[in-house]
Amino acid sequence: MTRTHIIGAGMAGLACAVYLAQAGRRVTLHEAAPQAGGRCRSYHDDRLDRWVDNGNHLLLAANLHALGYLDAVGARHKLTAPPGAHFPFVDLNTGERWTVRPNAGRIPWWLLSKRRRVAGAGILAHLRGLRLATGGAEASVAERLYRPNDPMWKRLWLPLTEAIMNTEAETASAKLLGDVLGQAFARGADTAKPLVALNSLSDTFVDPALAVLERAGAEVAFGQRLRRFEGRAGEISGLDFGNTRVALEPGDRVVLTVPGRVAAALLPNLSVPPENRPIVNAHIRLPHRARLAEGIPFIGLIGGTAQWLFLRDDVASITVSAANALVDRPAEEIAAAVWKDTAKTLSLDPAVRPPMRVIKERRATFAATPEALAQRPGTLTRFPNLYLAGDWTNTALPSTIEGAIHSGEAAANAVLGEG
Repeated sequence: MTRTHIIGAGMAGLACAVYLAQAGRRVTLHEAAPQAGGRCRSYHDDRLDRWVDNGNHLLLAANLHALGYLDAVGARHKLTAPPGAHFPFVDLNTGERWTVRPNAGRIPWWLLSKRRRVAGAGILAHLRGLRLATGGAEASVAERLYRPNDPMWKRLWLPLTEAIMNTEAETASAKLLGDVLGQAFARGADTAKPLVALNSLSDTFVDPALAVLERAGAEVAFGQRLRRFEGRAGEISGLDFGNTRVALEPGDRVVLTVPGRVAAALLPNLSVPPENRPIVNAHIRLPHRARLAEGIPFIGLIGGTAQWLFLRDDVASITVSAANALVDRPAEEIAAAVWKDTAKTLSLDPAVRPPMRVIKERRATFAATPEALAQRPGTLTRFPNLYLAGDWTNTALPSTIEGAIHSGEAAANAVLGEG
């Protein structure tokens, strides 16, 4: 019986492995790190004495590939959600707080209610978001939406762009953002409802998948960094991991799910998005368990260093996306800045800073510019037994959990489609 070797145990690799294993295929998952999950994982931080995620991730009810994956591994119940499609914000400069609350159904009557809209912005300002769908494939978000002194810019369009695209609005693709927002809000609250991991990313997305693979008899090997492919007669014939080599049998398949820059080093002439953008996260162990309005576990921060704050028990986790201007600053300086935002948001004493951990991901995602989108490869390669997956491939989505799982599912379907 043939075997599929999957290189990389991030979300794309895990999704591909799960779907193939559940289809009865023999699978071996090779991962360079000592654990699975890639950028979607959790670990115990000794400074905080808490389990934390390496970064913050938010799903929406529109993310059908991610939800289907969680169903496949029996873990959808490990998500939690606010009572509806509620997106709270606070302006750290003025102290204003508001919650964007789309209604159920396709007709956006919520725009008629001042209590459901962005504070200080009228109906027409909200409808300006439709401009993302016009202007062509080369337009940036700023070109389509920026207006001087428009509160919607800094209070919604800018934080959404940076959170979804991890790219500065001046260069981020307007079309891609418009496509994502259209999918998420097309049916109102039914698709826009936010979902977060109840306990941790690993508990929700990683551990259940590994359990499924174990029950299916799949092989999982950690500490296996692929050095090069071996080729023969136009196909991949072997995998060189340095200390070990795997010879492929006739009919074996390989799915490469490593980051784009690594894939390009392994496959000369492979087209990949050329630029990456950093994300800076900070985890803060609070003096006591905190709570936000309506029990919603996250809030958007306007006018500060950080953009989003997530709460889980007594840990506040801060995210700064598109963090080009921040990533090279000392960790202590970053900690002081984000604690100021956190203390103000949660009404804590800013002079008493609790234990914190700052995490810098210098190449967190590809830069979602119009130029980069044109360089995203598809699932198939010039080798008939080699496939690609990863959030940087041509998923028509940004670099997200949904995009990664979608790509892994597409690769699994390509392998299965060959019989």
